Amino acid sequence: MRSLSYVAGAAALVLAAAVPAAAADDPGFTIKDPRITESSGLAASRAHPGVYWTHNDQDQPLIYGIDSRTGETVATITLQGVGEPRDMEAISVGRDGSIYVGDIGDNLDGSWDHVWIYRFPEPKQLRDQTVRATQFTVRYADGARNAEALMVHPVTGRVYIASKNEDGGGLYEGPAKLSASGANVFRRIAEVPWVTDGAFSPDGKELVLRSYFSARAYEWKDGRPGADSRVRAPIQQQAESVTYALDGTALMFGSEGEQSDVQRVEVETDGKGSGTGGSGDRSTPGGGAEAAGDGGDRGAVTYGLLVVVGGTALVLGVKRLLRRG
Repeated sequence: MRSLSYVAGAAALVLAAAVPAAAADDPGFTIKDPRITESSGLAASRAHPGVYWTHNDQDQPLIYGIDSRTGETVATITLQGVGEPRDMEAISVGRDGSIYVGDIGDNLDGSWDHVWIYRFPEPKQLRDQTVRATQFTVRYADGARNAEALMVHPVTGRVYIASKNEDGGGLYEGPAKLSASGANVFRRIAEVPWVTDGAFSPDGKELVLRSYFSARAYEWKDGRPGADSRVRAPIQQQAESVTYALDGTALMFGSEGEQSDVQRVEVETDGKGSGTGGSGDRSTPGGGAEAAGDGGDRGAVTYGLLVVVGGTALVLGVKRLLRRG
């Protein structure tokens, strides 16, 4: 939510001093395009290695391709045939080579009885162009809600949405195949924490969900999230996006703001060549607070958790005031 950025930023600065940053060989990149001030979604291109797709949290149907080597925009895609977006919040690249954009935000937590997903083929050439997109209407089986995370499973092609709520959200499963005629009903399949974005691993075996102050990886089996583990996400001014690098060796974490940074965090394996959780911190979905960490950083993370609680309370307090206003 834009109006909370300064609050989240202040909390992040305090927390950054309390919790050690995750080590990364590659520091990532900075989005240099002055038009991109509220990068709210991030997806690794399949057709163009090293390019990441993003968009503003806004009502303009524009998608930007960013070269991670330079941080420069190498393609601006204008969507045609989708009407005027309301609150684009998420982006994902599917197994069919299409880009999916989630116009799923609803900061009033249920003011719209439907939201939209836009789908278009990933461009073969990196240049400014206008493309025709297919628009899908989405409704939730248990009523309207706010959401900022849309994920397309890389094996099944099924679309999932994670809702965002201060008391915890839900993970919603779409139909096996989206239909452009009529509403696509998404059904709640699991409880999840406050979520600002999410991404499946390239092999489809894990789902990572992030929030303003943390991230977790869930084992994915038989179409459902299982045991989860802590992901060492970086502290950012307004933590809005996450995606896997194309080869699955790292997670890329993005933030809103002018000249915003995308930080790379190497994926920690479990010794079997898979998994993002390296701390052995496994529990059931939505099952409690972040783990204390390992060895010498235990005290720092414990203190950091106290800061998170205080910062979250501040954010939620401001949110309530804004709603009343």
